[in-house]
Amino acid sequence: MTTVEAANAEARTLERRKPPARYRRRQFLIAVADHSLLIAVSLMFLAPFVFIALTSLMTNQQALSPRLWPEPFQWGNYVDVFRTAPLWRYALNTMLYAGLATVGVLVSSIPVAYALSRLRWRGRDTVFVLVLVALILPFQVTVIPVYVLFAKLHLVGSLWPLILPNFLGDAFSIFLLRQFFLTIPEEYADAARVDGCGEIRILCTVFLRLAKPAIAAVALFEFLFCFNDFFGPLLYTSENADNWTLSLGLAQFRTIYQVEWNLTMAATLILMAPVILLFFLAQRAFVEGVTLTGVKG
Repeated sequence: MTTVEAANAEARTLERRKPPARYRRRQFLIAVADHSLLIAVSLMFLAPFVFIALTSLMTNQQALSPRLWPEPFQWGNYVDVFRTAPLWRYALNTMLYAGLATVGVLVSSIPVAYALSRLRWRGRDTVFVLVLVALILPFQVTVIPVYVLFAKLHLVGSLWPLILPNFLGDAFSIFLLRQFFLTIPEEYADAARVDGCGEIRILCTVFLRLAKPAIAAVALFEFLFCFNDFFGPLLYTSENADNWTLSLGLAQFRTIYQVEWNLTMAATLILMAPVILLFFLAQRAFVEGVTLTGVKG
């Protein structure tokens, strides 16, 4: 064995050798001390979720009692929830509402954001100011006129009053997408124009591909808002139980079964699970879209 090979073998041996247990313990304690504040905040944040999960696995007599650990675990509570309330119907209505609303916001907001950020036309700044005014305007100001409009169209009691307004644009989504479009270099659009592309093709082939993080952030914002929306379904569908969403159904479930807290917590956990899963799956695109927006005004 040559000197070089011997040195390499010794180096690999040193790399594989674990540090002493005392050193590793000391490093662990130092890491815990450095992140003690974050650990404490995380525990405070996770405590309600742990309470909900444990209560959902208890019997009705154990729920909200001094006993914190279920004995035994009542996994059948999650089956009883679907037997006592039509959660599948509520879930279908929620997905229909959130899905179509998200598509409507993207279809209507992306062209407007492109026109406000890339096209030069008279009155563009005035229209952008109106978008900002609509962004600041409280939702409660337009509730009564919009409700009267849909009442005259005989759509109250269905999901259409919740879905249709999203196809007319959303001020927050337009603002967010516009700010992201401004960060895209103009040279990409100029190169596409040299190749003979029109504005619609530039939007579809260039900007949509480069703006995927912002589009994902807008879609996630809208989907989560619609998924958790309570006021809208309460206002328009409260008289028709067939069109209730999960948030409204959970509120009614708690009212009807307010004594059975174990079933209420199980229904709450079922309602939270898709939202938490979706956020963690789309977290990277969501954070990227939000952090890269607003770099250029």
